[in-house]
Amino acid sequence: MSQGQWYPPEWPDRIRALAAGELTAATPRRAATVMLLRDPVGKGGVERGAKDGATGPVVHMLRRRTSMAFAGGAYAYPGGGVDPRDDDRLIGWAGPPLEQWAARLGVATVTEAQAVVCAAVRETFEEAGVLLAGPTASTVVGDTTGDDWEADREALVARDLSFAEFLDRRGLVLRSDLLGAWARWITPEFEPRRYDTWFFVAALPEGQRTRDVSTEADRTEWIAPAEAARRYDAGELLMMPPTVTTLRALTPYRTAAEALGAAEGQDMTPVLAQARLEGDELVLSWPGHDEFTKHVPAAGPGGGGA
Repeated sequence: MSQGQWYPPEWPDRIRALAAGELTAATPRRAATVMLLRDPVGKGGVERGAKDGATGPVVHMLRRRTSMAFAGGAYAYPGGGVDPRDDDRLIGWAGPPLEQWAARLGVATVTEAQAVVCAAVRETFEEAGVLLAGPTASTVVGDTTGDDWEADREALVARDLSFAEFLDRRGLVLRSDLLGAWARWITPEFEPRRYDTWFFVAALPEGQRTRDVSTEADRTEWIAPAEAARRYDAGELLMMPPTVTTLRALTPYRTAAEALGAAEGQDMTPVLAQARLEGDELVLSWPGHDEFTKHVPAAGPGGGGA
């Protein structure tokens, strides 16, 4: 088992309760997160600070504040829950039609597909200051660091402004073609805060830059996926299983555009952890991801033996 896995001490008791039929699983909330990539800025295509001369794109990551109720202290990508208003009405849209997105995301309606993609774009703007939208279907906004942009970003964070209203006010269309759907993970049934999360990949638009503006993070950094995975394996960075899995999946690509182009070939089958009883142990596993398998004593003091 890798040393950097986020594993709350209360999980063993909750797993036992679920196995015994004493726990009712919460309904997962729809969410989206974006692996925002850019090509290296160092000499010879090597990012400054990368180990072993690693080349390839770097990804923008946030470290969640330790005070956060969910995954406190863990490294993650910009992202968050769907705003119910994202389902309300169709917005200015560029890129693949919503019907195509619904099929790719595995959802039943075009409004649900729009809501998930909107969440990805809105949360990237809210947490990193990067906006995947433009005045036309072939353009994207440039610098978003001015006071007027910041006022709109803060209004979105506070939910004083819906994303549809924001786009209308600015005369923008959402550039869904700048996103690629990459994976889908659902929080385990024994976790009280559950999310059905779609992972996307995107390249940092020219002229824009990330900003450390997330109120949920105490640190941000650009890091090569292989380096982040190495630091996870060494116990230096704390991450949840979907984060480190998607990081490892990014390592073969040498440019952000190459990774974005590979998105359409990624498996979008939802990954949901399973807890089963084997003899005197409860086994926690994520199908297809054996490195995260965890063995928990089936009986014993609360939280002990994890």
